[in-house]
Amino acid sequence: MNTPPYRVVTPRLVIRCYRPEDAPALEAAIHASLDHLRPWLPWAHDEPEPLQAKVERLRMFRGKFDLDQDYVYATFSADESRLVGGTGLHPRVGPDALEIGYWIAAPDAEKGLATEAGAALTRVAFDIVGVRRMEIRCDPRNVRSAAVPRKLGYTHEATLRGRVAIPGGPAHDVMSWILLRDDYAGTPSAGAEVEAFDVLGRKLL
Repeated sequence: MNTPPYRVVTPRLVIRCYRPEDAPALEAAIHASLDHLRPWLPWAHDEPEPLQAKVERLRMFRGKFDLDQDYVYATFSADESRLVGGTGLHPRVGPDALEIGYWIAAPDAEKGLATEAGAALTRVAFDIVGVRRMEIRCDPRNVRSAAVPRKLGYTHEATLRGRVAIPGGPAHDVMSWILLRDDYAGTPSAGAEVEAFDVLGRKLL
């Protein structure tokens, strides 16, 4: 598989590799969204954390990106003035496959931004990285999150029981949504309006 792009641009978003200087923007987005995120994301229960801890976390994200170990992105407004969420392409679901993760800050929820980001990364994964299979996982109770893969043409393959531990409560079930290369051409993601650039700013898509 090829390395994913460092920067992806859609009509309303800039999706790019994190930089340590993004820590204050990330902190502001998370702090505005804790009640919105905690029911679904285990890492939200570690918040709030010191700003320096976020700086170190973003350095780690960048290091793993450069080493082709994991690909975590910041999601910004089109002018990059606000961090509106996060996403990523994660190689934790088997060979020739990537998983898309995403979250949107509470002030920007219900605007279709997760769907826009998901479509962009799906296209990037098939057309640039060259994967055979894409996956999106979400809690079945999170109706808005489950709507994203459904809109993008993914198929609900299974619901995995008791797979995610949330602090202070029982383990949550997880829906697994799959899109195979053979089915990709007929999905909305294949026609997504996307530009993508490598680490030197050279256009890939």
